[in-house]
Amino acid sequence: MASVGGLIGFPGFGPYVATKHGIIGLTKTTAMEHAQHHIRVNVVCPRLIDAPMGDRAMGGRGTDLEQFVLSLKPMRRRGTPEEVAEAVIWLCSDAASFVTGHSMIVDGGLMTI
Repeated sequence: MASVGGLIGFPGFGPYVATKHGIIGLTKTTAMEHAQHHIRVNVVCPRLIDAPMGDRAMGGRGTDLEQFVLSLKPMRRRGTPEEVAEAVIWLCSDAASFVTGHSMIVDGGLMTI
């Protein structure tokens, strides 16, 4: 599990962003090392999920920061833990049998802008 923070930067979150970038790099390297053994390695990159960590990052619900971040998302809402879980389940399924080294973004369209 990484984060959209592993794909771009966020001012004031240097250590968090650095670790998420590292997870994505490790995912790609590990995927390359184990692909010949049919072991798939992928990472999910969510952003602003309806969970306590999202509340802490936004300074609570309904804050100006949360409203600004939601305004950047084409879906204009937080994701749910269940939506992230569905992405993980798909990546673990046979339907994703040819997917490895992938960073799956689950962010309500934020990274499309």
